Amino acid sequence: MLLPTAPRTRLRSADRPAIDTPFGPLTFATAIGDTGLPPLPDELFELPGGRTVGRWIRPAARVELLLTPYDAELDPEVWGPLTDCHAAVWRIDALAPLRQVQFSVGLPVRLPEDADAGWDGGQALAAITVEGEKTRLTVGGNDEEAICGAADAGEAPRRWAALSDEVYDRSFSTWGVDFGDNHGMSWTLPPLEAGDHCELPVVAAWAPVADESANTWYAVVASPTVLLRQVAAELARRASAQEAD
Repeated sequence: MLLPTAPRTRLRSADRPAIDTPFGPLTFATAIGDTGLPPLPDELFELPGGRTVGRWIRPAARVELLLTPYDAELDPEVWGPLTDCHAAVWRIDALAPLRQVQFSVGLPVRLPEDADAGWDGGQALAAITVEGEKTRLTVGGNDEEAICGAADAGEAPRRWAALSDEVYDRSFSTWGVDFGDNHGMSWTLPPLEAGDHCELPVVAAWAPVADESANTWYAVVASPTVLLRQVAAELARRASAQEAD
């Protein structure tokens, strides 16, 4: 469970969870086997600071999605300031064996005419960047190498660390990251056993396109552990401030 001790208020699920970006909403989808989960979560909770956690509950799995503002803590002497930055942490807890799970993020199919979208990944990073006349947006998350490495951090099943050889063998096709038309990404996971869990990060950062410091690219390099730790620290700070008042 994501942030189990955080204070939360139950909301009515009226809108699909999304991150609003200059190029339209960044939306999220989960498919378990051949069945896609509905856009609206079964349960939706509001956390302090404009954060939300959506939860989908099925007999074979529980899925959660945290949406939160994110401070990428970029060195101002190296990178220009971001216009804004938001993050998501997706988590699945397998309650039964799952042969295939897919998690996807996507921008609208039709982008502004002046926007150019393309793959922008690097080592341990799956990313796309969209550039318009005035704004650059980068959306990033784990690539296959990072998914294997996440096993050592407890963010994925330990046995996935042994799959690292498959990352460099393009003959495998059962799991990995797909960039589609570069308007989004989808992660197809290795099989999960009952009791397994997996957490995946998604970070969206945007800034003026005139800034050539690659700030949006470096802003999206974050793990679920880093994202959750920052949220927990901010919630603790807010609680301490309220007690002081």
